[in-house]
This record gives sequence, structure tokens and C-alpha cells, in this order.
Amino acid sequence: MKRIFLIVLDSFGIGAMEDAADYGDIGVDTLYSVSKSPYFHMPNMQKMGLFQIEGARVADGAEGAKQMARTPHTAAVARMKEASKGKDTTIGHWEIAGIHSKRPLPTYPDGFPEEVLAPFREQTGRGVLCNKPYSGTQVIADYGEEHLRTGDLIVYTSADSVFQIAAHEELVPPEKLYEYCRIARGILTGEHGVGRVIARPFVGEKGQFTRTSNRHDFSMEPPGVTMLDQLQREGKDVIAVGKIKDIFAGKGITEAVYTSGNAEGIERTLEYLDRDFEGLCFINLVDYDMLYGHRRDVDGYAKALADFDAKLPEILAKMRPEDLLMITADHGCDPAYTATTDHTREHTPFVMYGAGIVPRNMGTRKTFADIGATVLQYFGIAPEFAGESMLSGGYCFE
Repeated sequence: MKRIFLIVLDSFGIGAMEDAADYGDIGVDTLYSVSKSPYFHMPNMQKMGLFQIEGARVADGAEGAKQMARTPHTAAVARMKEASKGKDTTIGHWEIAGIHSKRPLPTYPDGFPEEVLAPFREQTGRGVLCNKPYSGTQVIADYGEEHLRTGDLIVYTSADSVFQIAAHEELVPPEKLYEYCRIARGILTGEHGVGRVIARPFVGEKGQFTRTSNRHDFSMEPPGVTMLDQLQREGKDVIAVGKIKDIFAGKGITEAVYTSGNAEGIERTLEYLDRDFEGLCFINLVDYDMLYGHRRDVDGYAKALADFDAKLPEILAKMRPEDLLMITADHGCDPAYTATTDHTREHTPFVMYGAGIVPRNMGTRKTFADIGATVLQYFGIAPEFAGESMLSGGYCFE
């Protein structure tokens, strides 16, 4: 019974791509930045070969820096190049699954135009507050009281391709907020086709507003065939953990569970390791990006990586002889880069471990889609997209 556990460490970039300057990103390197923190501690990923990936750097004083070049590693590793235009969650995950995006998804640094807001107000029957890029916690602090007084919805965006709607749960129950998000999703198509419409419910009183766990993302449907579609078509299980289901608008998913953050995501992964299934368990661990990358919290990011690394032995201990573990990322979000709070255009790591995997360095790959092609080859499926399997030339299953 073959199983693959594909874990995305959301935003864990390992160095700027050649075209990073075109995206306004100069000298960005998420791994290098977090390695400067005294909380950086990744001995298990180091053993697997993370630090030996082409171009990977850690600070001179970082733990493991002296052992980078000479320590034999236990996994196959590679540096992944993003072929798509963009640096956001949706485009990154889509490319992992086989979709090459020729244009970045639209962003709105000056807020959404009236051609979007007018039909939104008309169809929801509510007014709009804010309409500008904003911190999700700060926007409810600044607009929450007015929202409760007027009933208007707090609409805001970020550096990402998102249309976010915040509403107090006592005024707008989550299901009604989801209805408003579906209305927005229907409006935001074509040139205004943002990657995600996000429901952001909150509770509390003035000065104490807090977001709840009832967030829900409404994504665009992938514009082509993905590895998820092909796996499902062949009768394989496709299990989504975290926001994976939302990123793919449910397309190609056979089972899904949402999570409140990294800790729950890891626990759900451990539970699926104990279950019988044949196919893919696709996991997103979002805290690196959401809690630490965008908030430019180097130490928090380093601690979160250390927490994941500490759980790796437990994950590896539960793996079966025919299991593969893949660890990668979808883009960068350098927490030390203060020119912006946006994602950063970076290469990502790829680490593949299993009983039949020959430890080796596979250099730099041309596209994230090589991951999707590798997943499909393992199950004997030819990819219907441009991607080259990394099992060829070094994979042998005894």
C-alpha cells in the first residue's frame, strides 16, 4: 500500500531566484535570515540534507553550519525553481501540482475599484469599510466598532492576491459571512480574479476584538489538470490537511480536514500516518507565513521551524516501508526583509525520504511541477502537465 506525505512549510524559501529583483525583492533569503536567530535548531532536517541543497546558506554562527558540507545526508534533496509568474500561496501550490501560471494573480495596493465594490454592495445589501491593504488584527481593532454600529462589512486586502471580509460573529454569523464571500467570489473573475476570497470572522468588544477559527478561503478553481485530479481519477486517496482544500477549491480532493495552525497540522499528519489508505496526504503548515513571515518575526519563525524539526523523528518512526515523505515550500517570506511585508520571490527546498530512496543531491530543478510529476510516477501515472519526475535515475524500491 503506497502512501506519500507531502508537507508544505508555507513560505520557507531558501534564497532569492534570479528574477527576484523584478518582484522588488533584493537579497532575500528566508533560511539564512532565520538561521541568525538563537532559536534556530534543525538537526533532523540537517541530517536529511536541507543545508546541502544547492545555494542553501545558514549564518556562520548557526547550529550545524560547520557540518553543512561534509555530513552524509539521509534523503534526496533539490532546490526548486518557480516557473510561474508570482510569489503567492495559490500559484506556488498550483505549480507543485502541475499548473504553470503565466501571469501573477492581481493585487490591489490601493484597494478595490468601484467596478468590484458596487456589485458587492448591491448583492450583499451592506456597505463597505476600509478597502485598503491592512493587518488582519489591526483592521478589526480600527474598524470593528464602526462595523458593529453600521453593519457595514470590513473589506481589506494585503500584499497577496486576496479579498478579505471581516465581520463580527454576533452581527454576521459565519454561514452568512460565507454567503457574502461566495458573492464576492462570483464577482472577482477575469481581470479581477484574485486567488482567494477569505472570510475573517471575529468576536469580542471594543479594544478586545479577536479573530476566530472560523476562517474560510474561497479560491479560484485551478485552470488545468493537476496531480490531484489524476490521482483521484485513478482511484487514489487525496487527503488535504490545513488549507489545501481551499487552495484547490476542493478539486481533486477526496477527504479534507482543516487545522488551526502548525501544531494541529502535525498532529493530523501523525494520525493519518496510522491510517490505511493508498494515495497522497497533502499538508500545509501555515504558521511560518501567517504568524511570522508577514509579521517579520525572525525568532518566531525560527522557533516554529525548530518545533517542526523536533516532531520529525516521530513522523519518521511511523512511516511504513512503502511510504514516501516529501517536504517543500510554496514561496518565500523572509522575516528579516523590511522593505515590504509581502512574500519574497525565492527558491524552495525539496527533501524526499523513504526506505527505497537513494540519498542524493538533485541540484536545481526547473519547476515546482517536478514534485507533482514525482508523486504521479510513484503511483505509475504519467503526468498530464510539464514536469519531470525526480525518481528517475536514483529511485529503487526493494
